[in-house]
Amino acid sequence: MGLKFRSLLSILFLLLSFSAFFSCKETFTPKPKGFLRIDYPEKKYRLYQAPQGFSFEYPEYAIITGDSSQMHPDWLNIEFPQFSGKIYLSHIRISGDPGKHADDSRDLVYKHTIKAESIEESRINFPEKRVFGVFYDIKGNAASSIQFFVTDSLTNFLRGSLYFNTQPNQDSLGPVISFIRQDIDHFIKSLEWNTVNK
Repeated sequence: MGLKFRSLLSILFLLLSFSAFFSCKETFTPKPKGFLRIDYPEKKYRLYQAPQGFSFEYPEYAIITGDSSQMHPDWLNIEFPQFSGKIYLSHIRISGDPGKHADDSRDLVYKHTIKAESIEESRINFPEKRVFGVFYDIKGNAASSIQFFVTDSLTNFLRGSLYFNTQPNQDSLGPVISFIRQDIDHFIKSLEWNTVNK
């Protein structure tokens, strides 16, 4: 009886060992891609008087720089170091009809149709300040997600485009684009021409 009991115990022990071994085998699956958590700064703005003859308000967490190539002294950048983003601003002095520059801007926007899912246009119209233009909201994984131009239709034409120093990914950049879009809206609403021919 003792021998049978020991044999039974040995068999039971072996069965438990095998079941424990096979049940504890862990299967590894790759973790899904995650995105960094971003702490957004408080929205506060300061006035910038551009030597090109216009002024605007920009966020305190951004910096204004000139064209690094120095080929275009009338061009500015609004840089967002925290987000590795930059709004390129190109200013052109015009005489007469700004239509050619508007068409050129539109052509540059629609070069993004290869990667863009859609491009939404909305009018910019502040007649009391002579600020007119078009805002382009580019959806999808295009290199630039927001572009716009504004003009006084007499002397000044200003084009802006937002780019990030990273591979375009609408899912990860979406919240940052929405955050900076508020700053672009504020930029446009605060824009004043100092050299308008009345």
